[in-house]
Amino acid sequence: MADKDEVHTGGVFFPLLAVLFIALKLTGYVTWSWLWVLSPLWIPMALGTAIVLGCLAVVAIAGVRK
Repeated sequence: MADKDEVHTGGVFFPLLAVLFIALKLTGYVTWSWLWVLSPLWIPMALGTAIVLGCLAVVAIAGVRK
C-alpha cells in the first residue's frame, strides 16, 4: 500500500477569523468589545456544549420515562 500525503484543513476557519478580528481590533479598524472580537473562539464551543447538554437531557428524560 502506497503512502499518501493528506492535508487536513478542517477546523481552521474560526481560529483564522479570530486572528483577523484581533488584528483589526489592535489596529483600530473596529471598535468592537473584546467579547465580540473573541467570539469566533467561544461561540463554536458554546454551541457544541449546548448540543451535548441537549443530547444528555434527551437521554435522561428517555431513561426516566422507561
